[in-house]
Amino acid sequence: MSFGASAQPTQRVRRIGVLMGLAADDPESQARLAAFAQGLQQAGWTVGQNIRIDYRWGAGNADVMRKHAAELAASSPDVILAHSSAAVAPLLQESRTIPIVFTLVADPVGAGYVSNLARPGGNVTGFTNFEYSIGGKWLELLKEIAPNVRRVAVLRESFVASGPGQFGAIQAASHSLGVEVRPLDLRDAGEIERDITSFAQDSDGGLIVTGSPAATVHRNLIYALALRHRLPVVYNSRFYVNSGGLISYGPDFVDQFRRAAAYVDQILRGQSPSTLPVQAPVKYELAVNQKVAKALGMVIPPTVLSRADDVIE
Repeated sequence: MSFGASAQPTQRVRRIGVLMGLAADDPESQARLAAFAQGLQQAGWTVGQNIRIDYRWGAGNADVMRKHAAELAASSPDVILAHSSAAVAPLLQESRTIPIVFTLVADPVGAGYVSNLARPGGNVTGFTNFEYSIGGKWLELLKEIAPNVRRVAVLRESFVASGPGQFGAIQAASHSLGVEVRPLDLRDAGEIERDITSFAQDSDGGLIVTGSPAATVHRNLIYALALRHRLPVVYNSRFYVNSGGLISYGPDFVDQFRRAAAYVDQILRGQSPSTLPVQAPVKYELAVNQKVAKALGMVIPPTVLSRADDVIE
């Protein structure tokens, strides 16, 4: 699937690769990429005139992501936009020279993608979604809305660098909060259903959904299972709450794609990614879906509602 842009009509058409961890027909994909395209256009790049964009979609499948990473690298684009660690890792296995701008990566230094945040030093730069310490805040929020929770299943992807890191931060906070945490790997729909159903057999349970393309792909299944088993769930981003999740705390992911367009623009105009500092989110949002709370038979505490940036009634 291709699009194309032109700051100067006489320029050659520049080529941008995009590797997304979501599905092509996911509304969240469309919202993020619309923001990216808008940012490019504002910078003077017009699809069909002086840029072409080649998209690849992983839909939460690690094998597909590796395949598409190899295809994009082999096509030698001018720059690649990489959505999450699930995209960055396989792309770096294919190329250490093609400029890469990432979004939604939790710890690019720890993962080895960049040497440091201020001066990345290689062919990669981009935008982090959160520090691992936010995992402790997710757990605190879960305990605040559901004080009786004693067991917490953490949905994560172990094969991407951020999966174990996010779980580790939640586990570190669990002792002082008096809860037992266990990881549940996000691989496919069947395994997600089996694992959550098994976890829900005992009482006093809750879920945390960490940053993960697979969680985004399977979010409707997670909503349905949470409702079926009456499980309170804390999500990592507001878009989950907008589409059926209970409560979330995290940054604006769409804004990251808009900001990424500015870095892609700078690289297309000659800037090296090695000199572009990795940027952190500028705002975190707390969102609550009261309709879901009522369906779960929960009452969200007034202290939480008063802090919320968005309450869906």
